Amino acid sequence: MFCEKAMELVRELHRAPEGQLPAFNEDGLRQVLEEMKALYEQNQSDVNEAKSGGRGDLIPTIKFRHCSLLRNRRCTVAYLYDRLLRIRALRWEYGSVLPNALRFHMSAEEMEWFNHYKKSLATYMRSLGGDEGLDITQDMKPPKSLYIEVRCLKDYGEFEVDDGTSVLLKKNSQVFLVLRYLKSCKSLA
Repeated sequence: MFCEKAMELVRELHRAPEGQLPAFNEDGLRQVLEEMKALYEQNQSDVNEAKSGGRGDLIPTIKFRHCSLLRNRRCTVAYLYDRLLRIRALRWEYGSVLPNALRFHMSAEEMEWFNHYKKSLATYMRSLGGDEGLDITQDMKPPKSLYIEVRCLKDYGEFEVDDGTSVLLKKNSQVFLVLRYLKSCKSLA
């Protein structure tokens, strides 16, 4: 039947839980492409026959096949695009190195796309935040408070934070610092 294989590809992804990547269905995709090729060739021959022989009765069949081609294309693109979205989400969830179980479910082209995305994201993160860069994959959830309570374990004396403000750090004292200052305070630990 027309478009059944393409619809099965979409159903397969729909059945998979969000955040999981089912195995790449290369066989199903190949069958859809073969069906599309056969539909296109049948349409070409019918179009040529309709033009040369003046057979107007073939027009509804040609239109039906053409709609089937478009539907197959939409389903195939939806399948591939949804997989890419899932792979992109996996990069944010697992980091730059995917577990072998996930890599096993990806095609070679998807692995190539993942590596390219990973490099693009790394380049972008290096361009942010000065010399060190900024890791935007950290702290995906916003903090509950902009301030964090810091307890001093040693007597450091006066400490100057990034914006020039001075904070007195004495042993066993507790101060509230803006969360972004913690990076400069980590050097004290």
